[in-house]
Amino acid sequence: MLFLIATPIGNLGDITYRAVETLKQVDLIASEDTRKTSILLKHYEISKPQVAYHVMNEAKMAPKLLEKLKAGENIALVTNAGTPGISDPGYSLVHAALEAGVEVTSLPGPSAVITALTLADLPLHSFTFKGFPPHKEGPRKRFLEMEKDSPHTIVFYESPYRLLAFLQNALEIYGDRRAVVANDLTKKFERIYRGTLSQITEELAEAPIRGEYCICIEGFTSKKTGA
Repeated sequence: MLFLIATPIGNLGDITYRAVETLKQVDLIASEDTRKTSILLKHYEISKPQVAYHVMNEAKMAPKLLEKLKAGENIALVTNAGTPGISDPGYSLVHAALEAGVEVTSLPGPSAVITALTLADLPLHSFTFKGFPPHKEGPRKRFLEMEKDSPHTIVFYESPYRLLAFLQNALEIYGDRRAVVANDLTKKFERIYRGTLSQITEELAEAPIRGEYCICIEGFTSKKTGA
């Protein structure tokens, strides 16, 4: 069986009992970064072999892992943080396993998307998760334009290197909507920035930009146009 295991997005205590027990029992752990996973395994006194499985090698590794699964091995798939497949490697192996008739199960747990949304003070009845925007401004603007008229709360991931450029583009395209920028969720220096896009951009322009960011932006409403 292939086990998709959600791992902490910051605080190592945010892992389920079931996830720990499963990691202790599988034959192999496929990790996005074996060094980072080793920190988690050491914390919970888990000693299991690991193999690297990341975006640069998944085309090569997926068939190898599939052969092991078909031979009867149990494999856990984990990423650096959060739930496998959510802006992280996972889909290729899951698809191959299901196509081959291998059983796949998911152990729910941490997700930066859900954590940020619950802190956002924005409507949660529906949302659109867009993941990481393109790096360059032109494609990024076109990417943002696709959701300009969406009524749903929109969620993005962004790196510290492009955060301010992203916020400036979002302000230009969406107008001065309410938003939340969550930084280093569950970690010691977790910080939540709330306000309008212009207010948050101004505040972050004076703040140290580092760590991981999840951005939630209010969806379109007719009030924005005065209708």
